[in-house]
Amino acid sequence: AAIRRSSGDFVLSVDSDTTLASDVITKLAVKMRDPMVGAAMGQLTAYNRSDTWLTRLIDMEYWLACNEERAAQGRFGAVMCCCGPCAMYRRSCLLSLLDQYETQLFRGKPSDFGEDRHLTILMLKAGFRTEYVSGAVAATVVPDKMGPYLRQQLRWARSTFRDTMLARGLLRGLDRYLTLDVMGENLGPLLLGIAVVTALGDLLVSHTVNWWTVLAIVTMTIIRS
Repeated sequence: AAIRRSSGDFVLSVDSDTTLASDVITKLAVKMRDPMVGAAMGQLTAYNRSDTWLTRLIDMEYWLACNEERAAQGRFGAVMCCCGPCAMYRRSCLLSLLDQYETQLFRGKPSDFGEDRHLTILMLKAGFRTEYVSGAVAATVVPDKMGPYLRQQLRWARSTFRDTMLARGLLRGLDRYLTLDVMGENLGPLLLGIAVVTALGDLLVSHTVNWWTVLAIVTMTIIRS
């Protein structure tokens, strides 16, 4: 409704449990001065970082996701997901994509998850750049118990795999680093799961630790980092 009725140039996406630093809008708007930039996201931190060991780990995860993954993608003008808690969009771009955005289907049913990643992919497919602004900091409330955290991660994983299919043709027009990054994001968890299950199976059958598997997991983790 805001996109259709607004008369402004930009639309800010922010979650109801997110607190923005006082200069967030200014810093995102500076990045949007380039007419080819369709969207820009800020840096996310955990508002409730000090609550539990889990929230502290999530805060660290957010730092890595923003200042390593998104920052690297931003160097090529193709942040693959401008996260919902803090992102600014060019309204004229949104209007041209709104019909596709509102009618997204997954396996024949209306999709109701991963809308930020989906919108970002549509923006890139339309030929616009997506950027990351590390100085625009937003603190968002994160899950403090394992149950809600795992449900959140399941939604995000489904969104990642689904929209990777949408982005297949897009990758050909982007830097090859983005192809490597997307492959790592999708194949990495799958290969890790297979390796862990294989190692546990080997341990149960032979009662010995397969150190080659452990070494492979550690090596791939270091390479990805």
